Amino acid sequence: MSETPAEMAEPSFRSDVTVELVKHTAGDSDVLWAARVSTAGEQSLEELSKDPDRSKGLINFLMRDRHGSPFEHNSMTFFISAPIFVFREFMRHRAGWSYNEESGRYRRLEPVFYIPDAERKLVQEGRPGKYVFVEGTQAQQELTGRVMVDSYRQAYEAYVEMLDAGVAREVARSVLPVGMYSSMYATCNARSLMHFLGLRTQHEQAKVPSFPQREIEMVGEKMEQHWAKLMPLTYAAFNANGRIAP
Repeated sequence: MSETPAEMAEPSFRSDVTVELVKHTAGDSDVLWAARVSTAGEQSLEELSKDPDRSKGLINFLMRDRHGSPFEHNSMTFFISAPIFVFREFMRHRAGWSYNEESGRYRRLEPVFYIPDAERKLVQEGRPGKYVFVEGTQAQQELTGRVMVDSYRQAYEAYVEMLDAGVAREVARSVLPVGMYSSMYATCNARSLMHFLGLRTQHEQAKVPSFPQREIEMVGEKMEQHWAKLMPLTYAAFNANGRIAP
């Protein structure tokens, strides 16, 4: 079925990402319950919460000595809106993750595109594996914005032209850039999220340095904020032990 010709929507431009915690079954008690079954059998939540210091110590022990499986007995589902290139990096994370992204095969995609704001460092200096990003000049900022806007408009006009001519959505989408925004549900457990955060965020307590692209780090930071509220003991142990996933 071909698209019905319509007036082309005016493109919009963003520099942010959004992360919504849609649902979860995640708490520090999930870690305790899973860990203590090996020595105490089945226990109630009331029994688990009787000794807070012992609970904190157990979670820290599990994190420190890298007993990872107790951190898998929980679930968090996030709804994420970000540029497509962020999702291409995101999906390198496979163990413990499930994804469903909006599809350009089944719906007409909206013209929302990414343009970095003035705080985004634009210039890469150094060789691969030993480089840094530095501030761009005003001229570079202006060039980046102008070229991106022009490119995005041209690409989306080509996309709409093909749709209006009856070309299938799955073919027409080929002209769209990775700077276009997409959305997806991403479901993970605490262990898989810790691995993600260890690689995709920079943090002063991290024992192993990481150099993520800023845009995926923005997503990671927002996910981390949600998770820290759900599992404060686990989150504290993660930071205290160098932000290395168990």
